[in-house]
Amino acid sequence: MALPTTRPERRPHGRTVVGPDGVRAFLPAPLPPPRAWDNALVAALSEADRAVGRLAGEWRRSPNGHPAAALFLRLEAVLSGRIDGAQTTLGQLLAAENGAPAPTEDLQDAANGAAAMEWGLGHMEKHPLSLGFVRELHGRLLRGDGAAPGEFRRVRDRTGPHGGAPAEALAKCLDAWERFLRDDTLPPLVHAALAHAQFDAIRPFPDGNGRIGRLLTALLLAERRVAPAPLLCPSAWFESERDACRAHLLAVTEKGEWEEWVEHFLRGIRIQADDAAARLRAIDDLVERWREAVSGRSNDLLPLFLRHPFWTAGGLSEKLGIAYTTARRALDRLEAAGIVRLEGPAKRDRVWCARGILEILEAP
Repeated sequence: MALPTTRPERRPHGRTVVGPDGVRAFLPAPLPPPRAWDNALVAALSEADRAVGRLAGEWRRSPNGHPAAALFLRLEAVLSGRIDGAQTTLGQLLAAENGAPAPTEDLQDAANGAAAMEWGLGHMEKHPLSLGFVRELHGRLLRGDGAAPGEFRRVRDRTGPHGGAPAEALAKCLDAWERFLRDDTLPPLVHAALAHAQFDAIRPFPDGNGRIGRLLTALLLAERRVAPAPLLCPSAWFESERDACRAHLLAVTEKGEWEEWVEHFLRGIRIQADDAAARLRAIDDLVERWREAVSGRSNDLLPLFLRHPFWTAGGLSEKLGIAYTTARRALDRLEAAGIVRLEGPAKRDRVWCARGILEILEAP
């Protein structure tokens, strides 16, 4: 069947309804919407696919996937929380994981985001994405929060420019969205763009819809084997293009401007894939220089700092099965070479950090 190449007549993607309390809600139409495969959309998809392919090439340079992948997962969690106002850095989250003082509320939110993504990636190895999966993900993300973790809302949504789906129509909207998640007739990147916009229009939870939507986008791309998980960080792009993303998503619901949103989304994927590939190359080049600067047992520590930049001597001793004094001497040599440095004033359980890796990941 020939694909349409002229853009369809513009019309809102659903309709706005007003409840008896005067609160507006938006009832989105089911996916997929009418759309056209014109030259601009085809070109955007081609460029995004090539960028993701380049990222996959960097990933395959390591036999079992790049050892720094877990750091990108945590970076995504930090950036997603930052969009919602959390004041957390990747360094703070990683330090808290390996010996820093008790985390703040923002740090705990970031830790919950990383844990939710790790759980999601593991769960998807045996189970497809589903509404039950989404609820569990929300519960893990907002664990300990008062906003009904894991529960779909039962009242009208009062956030966002148009309000989410009416509470009485929420189940129907979500069932249709879940069926679309299993639609494999579209290019995976286009499918992810449509699914994200629809979730944003439905807004099924009382709180946390933005973070869950971004997390689901990353997981959906991983499920479809689009990009090596979890190297692609869509939240970095959502943060830098926050106003433009919001404008495009609003234009989808109010005017049916799907092609513009999909092109914008594909551009973001291309940018983030190229960004992740460049950071991986920079990390690999840095570690290679480190290997040339030290030898012996100190070299054995480098892969661990690549997986996590913060370590105590005791942690390294246990992980490598070596004596504490051996780990400490190796750390002293790494410190003398300028590869790691002591963090914080603690005299016991002191933490060393490979700042070079952290600087590559935290760079704008």
